[in-house]
Amino acid sequence: MSLLSFLFKGKTLPDEVEILDREDYKKAISKGKVQMVDVRTKGEFMSGHIKGAKNIDLFQGSAFESAFSKLNKDKPVYLYCQSGNRSQRAARKLVKMGFTKVYDLRGGYRTWTY
Repeated sequence: MSLLSFLFKGKTLPDEVEILDREDYKKAISKGKVQMVDVRTKGEFMSGHIKGAKNIDLFQGSAFESAFSKLNKDKPVYLYCQSGNRSQRAARKLVKMGFTKVYDLRGGYRTWTY
């Protein structure tokens, strides 16, 4: 085991998850109807979000899993949160739930608005 893999154990993302910078994310979601989810709290979502996003709060436990179970696991899912931490946690959960391709916005919503 290398020193880096030891230090960052558990921090690597599954192969099904890809992190996109703002421009690539914007390009990807502009190609038509996509499954885009904001995993922030309702209050954060209400204070501003990416047009077309659905709000499914990561911290809502079983309601989180229930809401995602209604989405198509074979189609890509585009996630974001405020900074990128919660969406990466959500991405790991989705892979465990059987989602085959998950995209995450690098730096989260805060990078979207600048």
